[in-house]
Amino acid sequence: MTARLVLATRNPHKVDELRRILGDAGLAVQLVGMDAFPDVPDVAETGTTFAENALLKAHAVAAATGLASVADDSGLCVDVLGGAPGVFSARWSGRHGDDEANLDLLLAQLRDVPDDRRGAHFACAAALALPAGVERVVEGRLTGSIVRARRGSNGFGYDPVFVPDGESLTTAELEAEEKDAISHRGRAFRGLVPHVRDLLV
Repeated sequence: MTARLVLATRNPHKVDELRRILGDAGLAVQLVGMDAFPDVPDVAETGTTFAENALLKAHAVAAATGLASVADDSGLCVDVLGGAPGVFSARWSGRHGDDEANLDLLLAQLRDVPDDRRGAHFACAAALALPAGVERVVEGRLTGSIVRARRGSNGFGYDPVFVPDGESLTTAELEAEEKDAISHRGRAFRGLVPHVRDLLV
């Protein structure tokens, strides 16, 4: 019987990304997002680190659904902002998930910062939790810098202003497969693959 796995998100981009990664690894896992469980409430991200938030969500969704759950928490960490917005990335402008307002605020905060001091990294913690309480966490990182204006439409969040080290394109200008290969979330999700194989398949 095919194992079922819940990804604790209502973001279809993330579901597609993990589904591609599991498929590329040859894992026969049926992945569903939280849209399959409309009655399960969103989990408050009250942790102070990406790993804490990922574990909070994974355990809550595993308990609510009775299925193995994967959750991630990720964000942008800008060097000159002391690692901010960090765990507040999705609500940096004050309202959760307002990508345009978040980008406007970040670009305004960095307006006077010279190009050679605009270093940043995307960080992601991905957690796997089973209803019985077993847990695994893997972290991924992608370093780069922040450009001065949005470019590209393939990504979401801060992708239009982030250029990975060694690249000339923003992560929103990369094709999905190119981004998966290097992204912080892709790295963290791929790091979970051996644990999914050991615990579910």
